[in-house]
Amino acid sequence: MAAGPWGWGLLALLLPLVLLLGAARRLRSRSAAASAGLSRADDVSALLVTAHPDDEVMFFAPTLLGLGRASARLAVLCCSAGNYYNQGEIRKKELEQSCCLLGIPASSVTVVDHRSLPDNPSVEWDTQLLASFVLKHIEANNINLVVTFDAEGVSGHANHISLYTALRYLHSEQKLPSGCRVLVLESVNLLRKYISILDVPLSCLLPRDALFILTEEETEQARRAMQCHRSQLLWFRRIYMLFSRYMVINSLHLL
Repeated sequence: MAAGPWGWGLLALLLPLVLLLGAARRLRSRSAAASAGLSRADDVSALLVTAHPDDEVMFFAPTLLGLGRASARLAVLCCSAGNYYNQGEIRKKELEQSCCLLGIPASSVTVVDHRSLPDNPSVEWDTQLLASFVLKHIEANNINLVVTFDAEGVSGHANHISLYTALRYLHSEQKLPSGCRVLVLESVNLLRKYISILDVPLSCLLPRDALFILTEEETEQARRAMQCHRSQLLWFRRIYMLFSRYMVINSLHLL
């Protein structure tokens, strides 16, 4: 039986999607050995600076697992305990559990729990205070690569953006140790944010200074890490785990 107009129309819609998915899977499978152009990174001592427990996996799992795959030394500095709903102590423990699954021991995870840096989406943190905490940690641990959010903070959260402002200040004022680089996570539009691996081809084509794409096995590892944040697993975060490109792809730019 010949296909009707609806059948041909559906085919015309599905065929490009199938081709794009196939291309994304092929590119994804090739990325494990070539993320960000790194084969080994034994000389890299990287610090991820986040605002809240769960940022490390919701937004940066591809970077952490990609750097770990390349043998970089990893540490996390979380600048609040995530106490907006008075769950700070619980969330600290969840952060350690998540980082353990991402290959970062508890001894390399630090939480700044300062009253002037509250977990609050409407509060911009003090740049000088925040910069002093970050710089002290960089110098004490001989960090030569810092990773954090960009000026849009991925989700527009004021605390995320404050991290970028503090690192931009340290960078522009030349207060960072010699040779210490800063990578910021690219914020993308809403469509790209929620098409998961379908964003792989575009991410590969667009300019960036670093690109990390997880394999299927690593993506499952990231999802297990996210599940450690049990206090935060509301329905919309479960959807986020399935569809967000940040659970699979990180494109980053140097300051």
